[in-house]
Amino acid sequence: MFIADIKRVVEQVSRDKGIDVEILIRALEEALRSAARKKFGSKVDIEAQYSPDTGEIEVFQFKEVVQEVTEPDLQIGLEEGRKLDPDCEVGDSLGTKMDTSTFGRIAAQSAKQVIIQKMKDAERDAVYSSYIDRKGEVINGIVQRVDRGNIIVNLGTTEAILPTREQIPRENYRRGDRIRALILDVLYDTRGPQIVLSRTHPELLINLFKTEVPEISEGIVEVKGAAREPGSRAKFAVSSHDSDIDPVGACVGMKGSRVQNVVQELRGEKIDIITWHVDAAKYVCNALAPAEISRVIIDEQNNAMEVIVPDEFLSVAIGKRGQNVRLASKLTGWHLDVNSESKYDEMMKLGYESLVNIPGVGAGLADAFFDKGIYSAEELAESSVEELVEIRGIGQEKAPVLLESARQYVIEAAEAAEKQRLEDEARVAEESEQPEEEGGDEVQAETPADESNEASDSDKTASEDTP
Repeated sequence: MFIADIKRVVEQVSRDKGIDVEILIRALEEALRSAARKKFGSKVDIEAQYSPDTGEIEVFQFKEVVQEVTEPDLQIGLEEGRKLDPDCEVGDSLGTKMDTSTFGRIAAQSAKQVIIQKMKDAERDAVYSSYIDRKGEVINGIVQRVDRGNIIVNLGTTEAILPTREQIPRENYRRGDRIRALILDVLYDTRGPQIVLSRTHPELLINLFKTEVPEISEGIVEVKGAAREPGSRAKFAVSSHDSDIDPVGACVGMKGSRVQNVVQELRGEKIDIITWHVDAAKYVCNALAPAEISRVIIDEQNNAMEVIVPDEFLSVAIGKRGQNVRLASKLTGWHLDVNSESKYDEMMKLGYESLVNIPGVGAGLADAFFDKGIYSAEELAESSVEELVEIRGIGQEKAPVLLESARQYVIEAAEAAEKQRLEDEARVAEESEQPEEEGGDEVQAETPADESNEASDSDKTASEDTP
């Protein structure tokens, strides 16, 4: 089968679709084999070969040389076979060139379907292999269309999808707009775009800073982490391997030029650039800036920190709707509980009083518990004998007694609190019923007034009738 300029067509498709030439040639050969089987049945032995020199695709049917032919489609007689090849013997396989023009319309349609499917498979494989190693990279594209809130982006050789969940809130794009996004995932799928993009991932923020800050790409400044609430605010932690270079200043740039470029790309998202510190407590303090920190209590077992701030800095540390402390927690990886100094002092006072109220514990032991890091009766009840024995003045015999007293005190305190809660609820319910009774008295009080009005009316009538 000869197709004019087939070599040129194959090479053109290969360049446009990014598909290897060999894959396209194999697709054509498979299509012709399929067409031949459609015409002559699935039992026939068919082979198709493409010659890049002549641009010809030849289809051969192979038959076995036998003495007596029982299946004409699969066998050829020895005498007839020697006409084709004088040296052939019984058992040899002889190939005869087929006239592809006799395949017919149905066979041609079948070949077309095979070519289309092979092209789709090859294009999918080419896209997957080209982009699978580019996950986490920032890429530029042009908005092609919007489909049910999802943005379809043209990347040149293929299309990508920016799902609604990966879009920055209140960010709108129109067809033809340029867009920068992070390659979040590459899927091996033929039902739609294989490349999933993101504009909300923290890695996008990191890559944008790598583009703007040469010190990051050179390895002098290292990015330690990033946390975002897309479209609103982000925190970005950096450190420097060179003591002469300020990592925060390098990211901010001259008059804020570098960070402003990133802010504009993210549609005005506010970015806090902080200095990373090897000390977790110091790192958390930096992350909660600009709030001042009075003290930090670390609970390594639960990966949590209690952060105490002056009363006037409480709202700053927490942020609008808890945004500042939430982002700081994401960035540092610690669960943060922020309290004011006045609330902390009140909690410490109540905890100290609860320790003193435990039978067998006086002010001296309560001070010792505080030094050990036990600040309330609840914490004492959850302690172990081994921990208490380490405290001066407590031996192996006294420790279990103190633990039992603390546990009993906690149980009784909980029961008393529950009893008080029920009494408060009963009192509130009683007070809520009180206005209804008063309303009833007012109705009764109105009855004489109504009667007096009726009496005055009758008196009036009587006076009018009197001459």
